[in-house]
Amino acid sequence: MNTQLINKVLNSNAGLGALALRVPVGIILAAHGAQKLFGWFGGYGLEGTGQWMASIGLEPGYLMALLAGSAEFFGGLALVLGLLTRPAAAVSAVTMLVAIFSAHISNGFFLTNNGYEYALALFGATLALAIQGGGALAIDNGLSNILADKRNHQTTQPAGRTA
Repeated sequence: MNTQLINKVLNSNAGLGALALRVPVGIILAAHGAQKLFGWFGGYGLEGTGQWMASIGLEPGYLMALLAGSAEFFGGLALVLGLLTRPAAAVSAVTMLVAIFSAHISNGFFLTNNGYEYALALFGATLALAIQGGGALAIDNGLSNILADKRNHQTTQPAGRTA
């Protein structure tokens, strides 16, 4: 297992700023994903969202709704918890780019006209989290510490002995 790469993905010294960013953004994304997947909070569920996605050229619509809804719902939950923050944020950032260019860009900037300003704000927030990681109180930090302890334990074993 490449623990160096995993540690780079998990480790973050971003502090409380990342926590303050990832929790509300995670809640927003999870709620929007729940609309797409389950029809909660006034959403249309997979069938309705899939039909709408197909109508704007994202085909097959049902699959696109499943992918976008899953990225938002599960990615949002992961951000709230600080679990695999960088990968979850990166997937969410890509999802926001797709939303901007497929559904909102032709409506201009402002949200009042169904423009892209809101998706752009979520893109910026998720991109920042993908770069800086989960920060304080993220599960990622605990996982990183466990891996570091395991690596340190393996390197301190005498030759020929295993734990």
